[in-house]
Amino acid sequence: MRMHKSAGVSVDAMLEDLRTLVEVESPSRDLKALNASARAVAAVVESRLGGQATLVESAAGPHVHWSGGGEPRVLVLGHHDTVFPLGTLERRPFRVADGRATGPGVFDMLGGLVQAVHGLAALDDLSGVEVLVTADEEVGSASSRALIEERARACGAVLVFEGAADGGGLKTGRKGCGSFQVHIKGRASHAGLEPAAGVNALVEAAHQVLAVAALSRPEAGTTVTPTVASAGTSDNVVPAEATVHVDVRVESAGEKERVEAGFAALVPHVEGAEIEVRGSVGRPPMPESASAELFAMARRLLPGIEGKAVGGGSDGNFTAALGVPTLDGLGAVGGGAHADHEYVVVDAMAERAHLVTGLVNAIRDARGV
Repeated sequence: MRMHKSAGVSVDAMLEDLRTLVEVESPSRDLKALNASARAVAAVVESRLGGQATLVESAAGPHVHWSGGGEPRVLVLGHHDTVFPLGTLERRPFRVADGRATGPGVFDMLGGLVQAVHGLAALDDLSGVEVLVTADEEVGSASSRALIEERARACGAVLVFEGAADGGGLKTGRKGCGSFQVHIKGRASHAGLEPAAGVNALVEAAHQVLAVAALSRPEAGTTVTPTVASAGTSDNVVPAEATVHVDVRVESAGEKERVEAGFAALVPHVEGAEIEVRGSVGRPPMPESASAELFAMARRLLPGIEGKAVGGGSDGNFTAALGVPTLDGLGAVGGGAHADHEYVVVDAMAERAHLVTGLVNAIRDARGV
């Protein structure tokens, strides 16, 4: 399918599209906002690439899917949900100044989406190319995972447009990541009159914090970090309930299994206390071997570009776990993901868009297209 053609990319046009997307706020789980955001993404894709984008409805909001026709060869993957609540735009509007574009979601990951679309638009032929922009990456991708995996298997290569690593590097590996909650049930009593009549859920929580923290193996790249805890109702009442939230990051499938088994084996330490554990390592690790082929192509196109293994997860974890070649961090050069100082380096946008163009051609050439 031959569509929109261009000899290059326009940074001004990219910034205009970036403004359009940023100004349609898209917090995860806000279905009304995500519907508007999906329509805005589809409109940008259609205006630059031609054809028609499909909105794939889900419980988490619409995912946007576009195909250039022909035999699927490469999946361009991103998301349009952001972590910022409605109203952030009023406080922090889209702005371009001093070589930086700022605004909610510019780096994670609307800038990458725009660069991907404009890089694709510079191709003479878009056959074999698919674009999938999901609505729930920031909250775990529960509604989009099956679709991501289906299209990744069909295409055989995945380019992920999350923001670049520090210094503009590509993300060649990612830790698997997940979260767990340890819920503790005790029994309330008067802390002054009858402390022994109660079962102190907070004391049990303290035991559990130490037990889960002991599952960490930093030397193996595994971190198990208690992050949020809550307990009790009043300063003179033995706490009847407590909850501990835990962040987990692992580099290998073996460590994923070990940590999950460790959580399953937790037992109470305080007599009469009961515990319930929920959670899992929902995103499997993305080994650097999954990116080796595509990273080599990128190095030929942009000599000197670095590859880095990072701790955060993305939807590329799912595709890499399938054995599908996956390269991440192809999005915007910048920083401040999830923070008020989030920014995109404007001068890097054209180079990254051209990298998209070159990678898609290299992948199709390698696969005989």
